[in-house]
Amino acid sequence: MKKLRCAILGPGNIGSDLMYKIDRSDYLELVLMAGIVESEGIKRARDKGIATTIEGVDGIIKEKDHIDVVFDATSAAAHLVSGPKLNEVGIFCFDLTPAALGPYMVPSVNLDDLKNELDVNLVTCGGQATIPIVYACSLVGSIKYAEIIASISSKSAGPGTRANIDEFTQTTANALKVVGQAKTSRAIIILNPADPPVLMANTIHIIYDDENIKTEDVLNSVEKMVKKIQHYVPGYTLKVPPFKNKDHYTMIIEVKGRGDFLPVYSGNLDIINSAAVEAAEKLAVMRGE
Repeated sequence: MKKLRCAILGPGNIGSDLMYKIDRSDYLELVLMAGIVESEGIKRARDKGIATTIEGVDGIIKEKDHIDVVFDATSAAAHLVSGPKLNEVGIFCFDLTPAALGPYMVPSVNLDDLKNELDVNLVTCGGQATIPIVYACSLVGSIKYAEIIASISSKSAGPGTRANIDEFTQTTANALKVVGQAKTSRAIIILNPADPPVLMANTIHIIYDDENIKTEDVLNSVEKMVKKIQHYVPGYTLKVPPFKNKDHYTMIIEVKGRGDFLPVYSGNLDIINSAAVEAAEKLAVMRGE
């Protein structure tokens, strides 16, 4: 099968980690790393023999005939500019920012929705970690309310993550409803300053419309989803299984990164990159059919 030719927009931590993940893929080939300054990420890509540009999205568009897919690893504000430009010239874009111009994509839930889209949004790291679990809970019964609290190491939160915190909460909360099937929702992010850094931990609270939902059914559905995610995020673990406390269920998901480029405590960055690669590989298979 012909590999999908990829470009990364944004050579920071996320973009650099993506570079190593794409390099491991049997379906993807990284052909261009794009930034706006001569950064360490640009130098790192060049040292690996990958073409680079410091003209940002415009540099990618100049090579549009040689690029099938772009991973936008910049910021929500930047994607509001770059996304429409890429769409205008027909380049498919995986948006790893919380801009959410296109439909939400959570591979373990709605991977088949890739067809006929030019811009799909990977929600957020917290969204990728928790939305599948909320969706799994929705398969058991109607969810009145879902709340997620994503706790990540402060050291894993770079300038882009910090600049997008407001967008993080809004985009994640909305995707919990659209993809997770919760009627109402809330998303909270915590930057944990602990040193040594701790792994990403995601607490999920669920309130069902039906108070008689069985814990065993919730657990079975959640465990099936966890195994599905572990296919592309091996460090994804159900740390605390669902348990009922008065009117709500609580569970905790821990995410340990692969350590491709970033430390293993950066599971928050690892999971959104892994989700993006998983979706891109599916797109490659679809186009190769």
